[in-house]
Amino acid sequence: TDSEAEQKQADREPEEDPADEAEQPDDLVDFTRMLRQHRNGPVRTRDYGERYGSSSNMPPDPNNTKGFYMEQYVLGVLDFSSQYGIDYSISYTAANVIGRPTKFPAYGDYPETFTMRTYGDWWQKAPSATREIQVQNMPKVATHDYIVVYFEEFVVPTEVVIFETYNPGAVVRIWGYGMTKKWTCLWEASPKDVVRQPAYSRRFSPPLKDVSIITKTLRIDFNHTPLNYYTEIDAIMLCGRSIHKLPHYVCKQHHHLSQQRLHHRQLLPTPPPIPEDEYPCPGPITTKLRTLKFQPKCDEHGPRKLTEFINNDLGKFLKENPVVEIEAAPSSHLCLTDLPFEILLRIFSYLDLKSLFRVGQVSRSFYDISSHPLLYGEISLKNYWHLASSELLCTLAKRATMLRKLDLSWCGGLGNVSPTEFKKFITQRGDNLTHLRLNSCKFLNSTCIDTVGIVCDNLTELSLRNCATDPPLWNFSCLANLKNLERLDLFQTAFETELLLSMLESNRKLKHLNLGECGTEGNSSSMWVANFYLLTAFCGVSVNMDSVAEQLAIYNTQLISLDLWKAHFLTARGLQSLASLRLLEELDLGWCLREATLGDGLYQLLLSCPRLKKLFLSAVRGTTESDLTHIAALGKNLEQLDLMGILNITHERVYDILVNCPKLQMLDLSFCDNIMDHDVSISTRKQSIIKLSQSILQGMCDVLTDWALHFNVDIKCSRIH
Repeated sequence: TDSEAEQKQADREPEEDPADEAEQPDDLVDFTRMLRQHRNGPVRTRDYGERYGSSSNMPPDPNNTKGFYMEQYVLGVLDFSSQYGIDYSISYTAANVIGRPTKFPAYGDYPETFTMRTYGDWWQKAPSATREIQVQNMPKVATHDYIVVYFEEFVVPTEVVIFETYNPGAVVRIWGYGMTKKWTCLWEASPKDVVRQPAYSRRFSPPLKDVSIITKTLRIDFNHTPLNYYTEIDAIMLCGRSIHKLPHYVCKQHHHLSQQRLHHRQLLPTPPPIPEDEYPCPGPITTKLRTLKFQPKCDEHGPRKLTEFINNDLGKFLKENPVVEIEAAPSSHLCLTDLPFEILLRIFSYLDLKSLFRVGQVSRSFYDISSHPLLYGEISLKNYWHLASSELLCTLAKRATMLRKLDLSWCGGLGNVSPTEFKKFITQRGDNLTHLRLNSCKFLNSTCIDTVGIVCDNLTELSLRNCATDPPLWNFSCLANLKNLERLDLFQTAFETELLLSMLESNRKLKHLNLGECGTEGNSSSMWVANFYLLTAFCGVSVNMDSVAEQLAIYNTQLISLDLWKAHFLTARGLQSLASLRLLEELDLGWCLREATLGDGLYQLLLSCPRLKKLFLSAVRGTTESDLTHIAALGKNLEQLDLMGILNITHERVYDILVNCPKLQMLDLSFCDNIMDHDVSISTRKQSIIKLSQSILQGMCDVLTDWALHFNVDIKCSRIH
């Protein structure tokens, strides 16, 4: 009967082991679903094909254990640290790396690509820049930004291709997330590779390390130092050999590895006997026994008699035959352990965190020194994000009894750090913390933030940049307990407006404040690079930035840097309130102030803030020629000036700025198309009049190049399609 046939078929099929089912490889599904819900919609996908991949009509061969070669493009984005665009827009967002290339091999600026927030080293030179915590952990080539993407099929990678369409050369590392739930570095750039590349689109495919890893998840690390302007990524392709019978392979992978190790040990040859002259020097008891030619009988009762001798007669034997200590020959060399404890502690203080753990395995004395609390006053796991775990936090909690600075940025992205262990760590070691950075930490939840607000009342810096959760963290009432903040970062974190105003009133020592992208609906994922003193707040609700500006003018007059990038709800009235911040050295008004005119707000600001070193007015359409004249007249200390997209700028105003701002180092004139249409008469610093010849005016870029050389200023020209 049919039921009997089905029963026989079930008997022939092996039963699934629950443990095997628990170790299925695709542990990223829940995280992906969370990210999709966070973006208020499904992840956008594009059709993609392989040379002999999933889109091929060729059926897979069940007897093919080596798999087949396939090429696949990004199916979705899991995480990223920075993007220039915002999620509800298609311009310059991380989602643009999904699918096939849309612009490659064309070179130029395209909104359909993925662009990050910073370029070059200008942000590290700004007044808001900070140093890394536990700087000895920094690799030779630092990581400034990253993106984590996943593909449809697991493969053994043979090639990773990155399609760069503008300012290539920022990629410095490629990581793969294997089925063993570990990250493996597939390629890493050397310091000599971090150089400015030619202005051409590039199909970047570095040689991968010879590692056996099965993956469908990649992380790409970027370093912006060599970039002349923003880099843009069109697509990422993963090439490799597919794996058949994947679930069976994954479930039995650990068993196979253990069997291979056991087989390897069994095949090891028997080591040759050690010559007598190479034996270690015997101790005094052994020497005495050899002198007396002590040889116990090794017959069938030998072990029992030897045990009885050791238990009953050894003391009497040693008393009758006293041991004579052998004096060691004097040594003229000093060992490292002969140094004073304080000197060794100072030497160990230069070691990175991984080296501290390794040196502690050398000896007991080295372990005591390497675990001393003075070596753990600063802890940074940012560059050890792939090794961070709940177990590591538990170990560090035992050592870091004098902890003052902690950086867990980028950690816990795939569940390696639990919120419970983090709260336990903060409860034990957070009362003396002054600096806490938790940028892009996916394990954070509302109870974690509450613990920080209750325990860490001595904080002067708190960074929660890019830490959006599902559901969003709306209520940060416990953060109102913090009264000593000088730097605060709440970027991409939904919060209540009244709480922000309350925090500004309570923390009157704030020096570095960033409210970029506030007042938008939904979530955005762009961020500033990690080396800043700043406060960044992303609003899930509309925020009246004019009210915030008025609050700053009353309670936060010690501000040094203020970032309002893409804060769309700021008007000229709020700009006039900012004139009360007389100590201001850095101000970013990019993509805000969309009014037709700024009135005299910019003039009052420049007049009241003579210390300004960095002024960004990117795409501020209301900037007039009169405003540019005020910049030239009052910006004596300006070092960085961004006028990208200003429509009313002319040759004359550009030259006036170059002449009257002697400290200027960078000037961004990208997309200022109006300056291409005019001839100009300019005067040198010696006030002599120079009429530019018609040959020089063949293109404004030629003029800007001459001015850049003459005034020693890095001038950014419009990008070319």
